Amino acid sequence: MGITERKQREKEEMRERILNAAIDLFLREGYDKTSIRQIADAIEYSPATIYLYFKDKDELFFAIHHRGFEKLFAAMSEAAAEVNPLERLKVIGRVYLKFAIENPEFYDLMFVMRAPMAALKHRTNCGEADCDWQHGRRSYELLVNTIQECINQYLVRIPNAEEGAILAWSVVHGMATLLIRERFAMIELTDPEQKMEAVLDHLIRVMRI
Repeated sequence: MGITERKQREKEEMRERILNAAIDLFLREGYDKTSIRQIADAIEYSPATIYLYFKDKDELFFAIHHRGFEKLFAAMSEAAAEVNPLERLKVIGRVYLKFAIENPEFYDLMFVMRAPMAALKHRTNCGEADCDWQHGRRSYELLVNTIQECINQYLVRIPNAEEGAILAWSVVHGMATLLIRERFAMIELTDPEQKMEAVLDHLIRVMRI
């Protein structure tokens, strides 16, 4: 391995360490209470090192969001391969729930905890290729387009694809959040994953004509 390749690998490894430390602190302390200095202390480097990779805490948080949505969209490729749009809708819900279960830390940061959404919104609208929240948009567009296909084929009774997407997302997000935050324990729900599969079936039946 040449010097250039080694330096690039070391840079990527350091960026990974910073992101992992930030994820841990954001979850334990909250975004507002976490400082760049705390993140630097966690990896045993100076704050100046962090600033070599991220200009501020908002940019670091955006990088975490971007990675989470990359992972989610990659998982959604399974759903995109389903030809039947009604069946695809169910697969999307199943994949989304599986993502939440297998990646609770990312899911928490992406969809649950309070965060500087104004800063994230500004970055997604900045018009630069490296700050485009493309994977998040593409995952949502897959859901909207799938429901639109269902509407075009007269498979569902919902007349507006975006409203249908919000309904489906709200239901599945609620189940995912209750599961990863262990709220189903409050009602002593047995086999919650099986119950979620049943709820997905009910959701499809409610939407069908």
